[in-house]
Amino acid sequence: MSPVRRNLKVGVSGVRGIVGETLSPALAADFAASFGNFSGRGCIIVGRDTRPSGVMIENAVAAGLLASGADVLLAGIVPTPTLQIVVRHYDAAGAVAITASHNPSEWNALKFIDSSAFFLTETGMNALLDTYNQPQDSTVEESDYRSIGIIDDAFKIHADRIRARIDIDAIRAAKLKVAADCCNGVGAYYTKEFLESLGCEVVPVFDEKDGLFRRPPEPVAANLTRLCETVTANGCAVGFAQDPDGDRISLVDECGRALGEQYSTLIPALRVLQRNRGPVVANIQTTKALGDLAARFDVPVFYSKVGEVNVAEAMRLRGAVFGCEGGSGGILWSEVHPCRDSFSAMALTLEELALSRKTVSEIMSDMSHYSSAVRKLPCSAQGANQALRAVAKRYAGRRPLLLDGVRIEFEDSWVLVRQSNTEPVIRIYAESVRSPRDAAALAERFLAELNALVEE
Repeated sequence: MSPVRRNLKVGVSGVRGIVGETLSPALAADFAASFGNFSGRGCIIVGRDTRPSGVMIENAVAAGLLASGADVLLAGIVPTPTLQIVVRHYDAAGAVAITASHNPSEWNALKFIDSSAFFLTETGMNALLDTYNQPQDSTVEESDYRSIGIIDDAFKIHADRIRARIDIDAIRAAKLKVAADCCNGVGAYYTKEFLESLGCEVVPVFDEKDGLFRRPPEPVAANLTRLCETVTANGCAVGFAQDPDGDRISLVDECGRALGEQYSTLIPALRVLQRNRGPVVANIQTTKALGDLAARFDVPVFYSKVGEVNVAEAMRLRGAVFGCEGGSGGILWSEVHPCRDSFSAMALTLEELALSRKTVSEIMSDMSHYSSAVRKLPCSAQGANQALRAVAKRYAGRRPLLLDGVRIEFEDSWVLVRQSNTEPVIRIYAESVRSPRDAAALAERFLAELNALVEE
């Protein structure tokens, strides 16, 4: 087995690193072989995003899976949610998504999907690592030679599931003009055609198929200047921004204003709750505006730890109709599949625009609005654990949520302090209904409190 290098990131988001430095073809092949053994050597589907390293890593993964005795189906360049959906369609033992999501193009990653079409949980990843760290039998008998096949209808399967669940006639009748920023990722292959199938006129932004990200790949408001300009210049009803693997969404309203990832989830949530009232799951970092929206429909919101797999697992347990990763612009629609899916988000948004006959800004004017602030404090893991325990004790009277860090609710604000999974810091997220100054003051207050606790 190739040694796991110190700076390689391994967790519920899979195995992630800089290609040629911490992530090599040999290491990718070894992890794939371990996943093949872990999955029972059934059929494994492999897909990737548009990164230049994708072909090399794809071939390494396929080789590792074949060496484990698994059959391989190559889906090529496909959105990550598409891979999850086709696992069930093909009754596969699992899938490997080759994508580093919103990380820069020099990064790549392996994300592992089980036979139930969900990413491996923390327990599952730990079991996979145990398999990886055990001596592997690398001999393959001739009778064990497996096959490679090609899937050429993966996205069609995904798109058909969405189209079967929305009012396409209403969207087509609305004749909406939309702008779509694909970040030169997988959306460059699918988004324009998908939106046109719903009757939209599409103005593309960053839709070249070269995998070179010409804006920072994370679809946060600060990175969407070109999309905002395109919306206003072309009179578009809405702008959609995706990340490179097509699981995250961010919206721009008809005035060219980016909503931000937190608020981009609200229109899809509204549409789902109008269709089917039921429980909602959100990660603990999600805006309180989602809870206010759920209260309008008299449905509960259950919180989960940060991470798509945690939201999806909570949705299964709670029978939720909708899931939200507000901090990353991820919506999970259970009718299609409980996974982050920008294509479902776009379809639901368009359906709401068509049926309500309102603009994005008019719909958003009925939502709660909170100002937010983010801070971080460098801190060791041990120091972070001690500080978070002290904060939880100090604010015990407010019954803080302790799922993932400490979330404390006040009358018109809330704050979350949690240890980062990716760097040695404590992150502080604050939200206030009053003003940006109040949100910043709340974040600064907890930064000072935590700093004092760490120094004790």
